[in-house]
Amino acid sequence: MDEMLTLIVHILTVGAVGSQLTGFHRLGLIQGCDESSYDFSVVFDGEKLGYYDYKENRTVPTLPEFADPVIVPDFKAPLVSLYWKTEVKLRVSNSLVCRASSFFPPPVTVFWTKNNLNVTEGVSLGPYYQNSDGTLSVFSTLGFTPEPGDIYSCTVKHRALEGSQTRIWEVDTEVEELSLFATVLCVVGVCLGIFGAIAAVVLIVKANQTLNS
Repeated sequence: MDEMLTLIVHILTVGAVGSQLTGFHRLGLIQGCDESSYDFSVVFDGEKLGYYDYKENRTVPTLPEFADPVIVPDFKAPLVSLYWKTEVKLRVSNSLVCRASSFFPPPVTVFWTKNNLNVTEGVSLGPYYQNSDGTLSVFSTLGFTPEPGDIYSCTVKHRALEGSQTRIWEVDTEVEELSLFATVLCVVGVCLGIFGAIAAVVLIVKANQTLNS
């Protein structure tokens, strides 16, 4: 019986940022496997750059020495960070940004949760950007309106990770307390200012009465 052959082709558009490349390029990832072997090759703008040697656990370049150099890094797991787009204010629309950086090869998969429930609405994934060392970075955003006590998480999966990486962010209830304190302080300041103005007027009136008597 013929061996079963599986072929998977990924075609991604990669923006070159901070490298000698300019504009946008097409990065192809070709995976082939059968019952006894597995092949992973990288194709850039139609040229095969190299393949991954699983026995040696390294990337083997295939371009001739005289060709324009293109960096093909070894498998590298992403670094994941989570932050907000603008200053957080309760009940004001904002965006959370999950950044997966310095990974290779693509793709990465990004999952969002709110209070331990999966979230898909308001989620977007940007293009892949190439770093100067040949690795890639990508941003995923989640539109949200912060409420006290809400907990958000961003989970990134990649073939170079044994499992996944998760970053968690909780809406700080102190934001509301500080906002309330600032409001109270402002009201108190205004009241004190009014009382001070009234007291000054009273003193001026009394002084004029004293001078006229």
